[in-house]
Amino acid sequence: MSDVSVLTQLGHFLLIITLPTLAFYIGYLIITKAFNDMGFSSLEAIIIVFVSFILGAGIVDEYVGISFANIHLFTYGNWLVGINTGGAIIPIILSIYLAIKNKLQVKKVFLGIILVAVITYFVTAPDPQKGIVSKFPFWLLPIFIASLTSIILLWKDKRKAAPFAYICGTIGVLIGADFFHLYSLLGNEINVTRNAIIGGANVFDMVFITGILAVIVDGILIYQEKRKSST
Repeated sequence: MSDVSVLTQLGHFLLIITLPTLAFYIGYLIITKAFNDMGFSSLEAIIIVFVSFILGAGIVDEYVGISFANIHLFTYGNWLVGINTGGAIIPIILSIYLAIKNKLQVKKVFLGIILVAVITYFVTAPDPQKGIVSKFPFWLLPIFIASLTSIILLWKDKRKAAPFAYICGTIGVLIGADFFHLYSLLGNEINVTRNAIIGGANVFDMVFITGILAVIVDGILIYQEKRKSST
């Protein structure tokens, strides 16, 4: 084997190792930054994401014999409707906690959630094979709406903007995508039993991702605003 072939194989190996590691590290930075902005430590962020993934992916279910991942809600024809722990339940709990901790005004929270929910409804659609789907770049709109809404409504108290953006992004998408489209999805007649899981993609679900990215965009916009005001 020539030296060129050895170097080529070594380069491919390093590329295979480096790219996933880099992607993981970037994801780590994004998630921890978002949770830091919401008032959580980096360790707490890791624990929250880890628990969300472990419970939502069904890894624990195999050992305890109880479904923690997808909790069954009701049956509609051949549809088994449930809710995912990592992709929906934990984000809901976090949203409630952040709203109480930051003493956010109910009217503002309600308005922000409704705005995101309406936008989400129009950029998503029910698919009997895949569930609720949204095409790129339209699924980015709820993220920016959640962020902009938080900055506008909390202009005088920007330190609460990040938690507000997370709540609006998370609950707004949950309502606009999963709940508003649920009836249409269940209206599709199917011949086999199929699951309709709210937040079914776990930490990769649009509910989870929108909340995190809305906080990141929030931080960028606020940082830019601070730079302008200081110059």
